[in-house]
Amino acid sequence: MRRIQGIQKLISYLESVNYPIAEKDIYDLITNKKLPHKKVGLDIIIFDLDQIDWWIEQDQTQS
Repeated sequence: MRRIQGIQKLISYLESVNYPIAEKDIYDLITNKKLPHKKVGLDIIIFDLDQIDWWIEQDQTQS
C-alpha cells in the first residue's frame, strides 16, 4: 500500500501527477469529507495514494 503523511506531501504528490490543488482547498475537501484520508490523532493525516489516484480519476470524469 502506498501511503503518505501530511498535507505538504499530498500537495507534492498531486503536483507530480499534474493535478495541483491549493492547501486551503485540500483542507476544505477534508473538512467536507470529499477527499479520502485517515486522521490519526489530532494533527496527523494519512493519505492512501491508491485512493487518491481513484479520487482524481473520479473528479476528472465528472468535470
